[in-house]
This record gives sequence, structure tokens and C-alpha cells, in this order.
Amino acid sequence: MATLTAALVSPRTKRLTINRVGLWLFILSESFLFGALLSSCFYLRGVAIPSDVNQLLGLGLTAILLLCSLTAYLSEACSAHGDQKGFQRNLLAPIVLGALFIGGVCVEWNEASSHFPPFSGYGTIFFTTGIHAFYVLSGLIALVVYGLGRSGRFTKGSYWPLEGPVKYSHFVDVAWVFIYPTLYRVN
Repeated sequence: MATLTAALVSPRTKRLTINRVGLWLFILSESFLFGALLSSCFYLRGVAIPSDVNQLLGLGLTAILLLCSLTAYLSEACSAHGDQKGFQRNLLAPIVLGALFIGGVCVEWNEASSHFPPFSGYGTIFFTTGIHAFYVLSGLIALVVYGLGRSGRFTKGSYWPLEGPVKYSHFVDVAWVFIYPTLYRVN
């Protein structure tokens, strides 16, 4: 029976399964990294947040990332159903929103450096958000598959080059959902 089942599974399906398992293992390992950073944050500073933290900017960055995740999901769903126009429209939005997030982080860092320098306790923790910003930048680079999809490369059953980066983008957005209250809201 196992031989028959193995014979029915195509090499493409096996490769897709391996890709998906590999991505989930990568996401799991990165979750441990963010967990360690967040726990060190609480260990080093407790739950106090300086009054100079720009709450509104942090909330704006959060809204941008959540909207980015939604439009990336819509793009993937459109691709899965063969809707090329919906795919193109919805994938362009997370690319623009991700770039806007990176710009917002630069503004945030510029503002934050005058209130809590990187060598201070909170500054050290705050500026480790650069790791998250790097992940957002990596996700943006991965979403450049927009150019591939525009040429009609993705079909209903073949869109892994989009599915992988979108799932990665969701991970980055979920990580921010934990980072935001840790850096901006916990008191």
C-alpha cells in the first residue's frame, strides 16, 4: 500500500511538501530568535517604557504591517484562483507598504536616538528592532516575485514562489505583533 501511495505522489508534490516543511522549520527557528530578544528585553528593563517613546508612530507602523499582511494574503489567494489582475494589484500594495514601514523605522530611529541613545539600556533593546527591519527588507526582496507573476508564470496549482514569501511576510508581521507591545505598550 505504501508503495502504491508513493507512486501516486508526483516529484513536484514531493518538492512542494519539502519546500513547505522547510519554510515552517525556518519560521520556527526564527521564532526562537525573536522570543529570546523579547525575553531579554523584559529581563534587562522590566516592564517600564520611557515616556519619550512615540506611541503614535509605533501604532502607525503596526497598522502598515497588518495591512501589508492582508494585501499579501489577497495576492496569494488571487494567484491560487488564477486571477492575474487581482494578484498584480494586491502584491504591489505590500511592496509599497513594506518600503513605507522601512522609511517609518528610519524616522523612528532618528527620533529615538536623541531620547535614548543606543548605548543606554532601553536604547540597546529598542535598536534591536533593526533585526525586524532587516526581516521586513528581506520579505520585500522576496516579494519581487511580482515581476515573475506579472508575466503569467503563476497558475492555479503552481504558485510556490509567491506562497513562500507571503508566508514569510506573515511571520514577520506576527513577530511585530509581539514586538510592538513589548517596546511601546507594556507598563
